[in-house]
Amino acid sequence: MDGSELSECVLPQLEAIAQGCKVTTVVFVRVIEPLPRPSGEVNVIISDDDWESMETEKKASAAAYLDKLISGISIPGASLRGKILQGRVAETLAEYAEKNGVDLIIMATHGRSGVSRWALGSVADKVMRSSCVPVLMVRAPGCVPGL
Repeated sequence: MDGSELSECVLPQLEAIAQGCKVTTVVFVRVIEPLPRPSGEVNVIISDDDWESMETEKKASAAAYLDKLISGISIPGASLRGKILQGRVAETLAEYAEKNGVDLIIMATHGRSGVSRWALGSVADKVMRSSCVPVLMVRAPGCVPGL
């Protein structure tokens, strides 16, 4: 869950699968990419305290988002929790799923193709390729088919 409306388009499918399969635990994951630390001669100076403060704010914002998201969802019989991870999104999600016995990853995809996919990349595609766990990709509303 990256905090966007797009990422939340998976919720109807998640709720249906969780209820239909009598899922007992749902973990909403938010991966925060670390801010790069300036190195060498840099014109903009960021102190270690400022850098730590920005990282702390990112984590607090992610936690608040997950808390709000989870408070608006009810899946009878399931425990809902949030998890904040730090690292490169696709690799971090795949590693978390593998280490924690995740049965299914559900995530949204923009449905980009061609040059925009090449230029912007596809986190969903990278997760699918780097994970041994099944991945259900949900297309964004208003998606236009294309090659």
